[in-house]
Amino acid sequence: MKIISQLGKYFMMLWIVFSKPDKFKVFWKRTFEEIQLIGINSLPIVALMSVFMGAVIALQTASNMDTPWLPEYTIGYITRSSTILEFSPTIISLILAGKVGSNVSSEIGMMRVTEQIDALEIMGVNSLTYLVLPKITAAIVFFPILIMFSMGLSILGGWISLIASGLSSTDSYVFGLRSFFKVSDITYALSKTVVFGFLIVSISSFYGYYTRGGALDVGKSSTQAVVSSSIAILLANFFITQMFLLK
Repeated sequence: MKIISQLGKYFMMLWIVFSKPDKFKVFWKRTFEEIQLIGINSLPIVALMSVFMGAVIALQTASNMDTPWLPEYTIGYITRSSTILEFSPTIISLILAGKVGSNVSSEIGMMRVTEQIDALEIMGVNSLTYLVLPKITAAIVFFPILIMFSMGLSILGGWISLIASGLSSTDSYVFGLRSFFKVSDITYALSKTVVFGFLIVSISSFYGYYTRGGALDVGKSSTQAVVSSSIAILLANFFITQMFLLK
């Protein structure tokens, strides 16, 4: 019953969040600020994780190719497919759920416990639209850019690791990257990313907005936000895969 109650509260929050902003000039200004905070500030951790993720995928694939029946370009093909279809959109989103989700929940939670949100409402400002809508918009707009950045760096990391270890040549790796490529794979990955970005920010905002108590409760809300958004990403990943790849 508690879960149903929480879900009802969450959807009611979303209904209010997507109300028309009072001032679009303020809305766009806050959206660009959130793109900086949510998106651009996440570039270093995304870059670091992506390079090493691609390197590990390529090395593991190359080291496990014990049969001569598999051509060498299979390494590039598997690295590309694994990166685009699953690792970049899902694993990076789970990492962002920890970084972005905790920041969003903590920020809004501190505003709640210090009564800043109450002050906004006293002034007649729709606090949910003012605080949450720019964050959701920023995530939906910039998360796909982050994931495309991650895809490129993962593939680059795979190439660097193979050349450094001597397990494959550049020509074979590039040929594998180009083999059997489908644009629909990119569409699938970016569609997942948009959903994941929405879930991370909206769920984290929900836990932050309805925080009650003091600083300790803000920390608890932040933890709940990260756990819940990670579970939501895994469930959404399963259902989106069913819709896109198994139809």
